[in-house]
Amino acid sequence: MKGYIALEDGTIFEGESFGAAGEAVGEVVFNTSMTGYQEILTDPSYSSQIVTMTYPLIGNYGINETDIESSQIQVAGFVVKEACHYPSNFTSKTTLAQYLQDNGIVGVESVDTRALTRHIRTCGALKAVIWAGEEEISPEQLVKKAQKWKGLLGEDLVKTVTCKERYLWEDSESQPKNHQFSIVAMDFGIKFNILRILSKLGCKITVVPAHTTAEEIMALQPDGVFLSNGPGDPAPITYAIDTIRELIGTLPIFGICLGHQLLALALGGSTYKLKFGHRGANHPVRHNATGVVEITSQNHGFCVDIESLKSKDIVTSHINLNDNTSEGLDCPDKKLFSVQYHPESSPGPHDSGYLFEKFLKLMEDEKKSTKERKYTAVSDV
Repeated sequence: MKGYIALEDGTIFEGESFGAAGEAVGEVVFNTSMTGYQEILTDPSYSSQIVTMTYPLIGNYGINETDIESSQIQVAGFVVKEACHYPSNFTSKTTLAQYLQDNGIVGVESVDTRALTRHIRTCGALKAVIWAGEEEISPEQLVKKAQKWKGLLGEDLVKTVTCKERYLWEDSESQPKNHQFSIVAMDFGIKFNILRILSKLGCKITVVPAHTTAEEIMALQPDGVFLSNGPGDPAPITYAIDTIRELIGTLPIFGICLGHQLLALALGGSTYKLKFGHRGANHPVRHNATGVVEITSQNHGFCVDIESLKSKDIVTSHINLNDNTSEGLDCPDKKLFSVQYHPESSPGPHDSGYLFEKFLKLMEDEKKSTKERKYTAVSDV
């Protein structure tokens, strides 16, 4: 079957279908990772995006039952130079092509992904339509459909990926018998591996929908609040921003990716859309406090405006060394911090693992402080 990627500016890339037949609209972006395609496909942060892999051969170790970040494939479409149809790995259960077909996701291969990536870098992430099928179709019609799509700016994508109701995370492989801390994770499109890591570190995790209020969260009596990753523009997620603003100063808060952006907005900052975003597993980020450079995994199209927070006593903790954009915030007085990248993905492989330990230390200190205040109050009486 033929396949097309039709961009809003009229550019058309032709290839061959290796996924499901059909059509999908989304923002076309590129990811520079050499591996991790299954995690990318199932990452909710990729909702409404057509992902192009820059590495030429994708699918060589197949699809397994564990490398998933959510309950389903989240991308709108998938584009590769060459899809491996005969994978070799002892954990593989099926091929990448079959995985896409079974989940109704359009995939197109035999595309000049170098040319497509250069076009995105030059023109920015563009609205696009990915199509595959046996029938004849006019690519120009697909271009018109791409132009009519409203795009990501100003759209609330979180409501399409957040959980429907509150639940307690349970993972037989990582769940400890005794919990040191109880945390609430606000689900803006949370990745399973974040939950696995926090669970291994001794946290009892209650995952709540993005629209959960501060009052409902405090009623659960958590030791800390985690703000998850998620897709799209943070600005229209006003309900979550209001909740976070109410929580600031009451409990330790740790945010990742979209959670970082929402925290910045709650603190009075602003965000903006990047030209083509940061997506890959090799982005260098400097930790300003130590000068150490971490190799990070990233997936975002929006960014915090550093200047918007300079007058608010917020420390810029991390900087992207490719373009000097914000990669982290720290405010010890308010017991909060956040990073733009994904420390749970471990491309370094464990350069950023200290961030989870930092969250635990904040909760431990807060527990001690609470006990001391109670002891002082009793002594005064």
